[in-house]
Amino acid sequence: MRHRQAIALLALVGLFVALYLWLHALGFGGAIKCGASGGCEVVQTTQWAVFLGLPVAFYGVAGYCTLLVVAILGLRPTALPERQWSVLLAGLASVGFLFTVYLTYLELFVIHAICRWCVGSAVIITLLWIVSLLSLKFPATRTDHGASQQQPGQPA
Repeated sequence: MRHRQAIALLALVGLFVALYLWLHALGFGGAIKCGASGGCEVVQTTQWAVFLGLPVAFYGVAGYCTLLVVAILGLRPTALPERQWSVLLAGLASVGFLFTVYLTYLELFVIHAICRWCVGSAVIITLLWIVSLLSLKFPATRTDHGASQQQPGQPA
């Protein structure tokens, strides 16, 4: 249960980061706040800031939102013992992690600029990926002990 809670929290934080970057890509909010380096503006204005016709940040919003919804659905008491929720979360997080590795490669070796917001998102998705893999190794258990811990003398 704790793994899915951590995934939901990390996905929520990642959603806010990606939403900020997406709104900037759509022209809201003026210049991106990134410090004196200017790396964020450089990264956000390259040809690689758009993927399949949409801003890369949109995929972050969609990905983090999907992870958040799946993690919350996986927190339902009846879903806790079901392994498929952990498998789905690990799969989604793996896709996000691999996409982030590709984007980080572009920043470091092609664009030669670093966006602090992108690094923040990369850290978040990496943590999500690690926690999702841990959830596969250490599965959640049900927390409703009422069915298994009946008191003597009480009807079933």
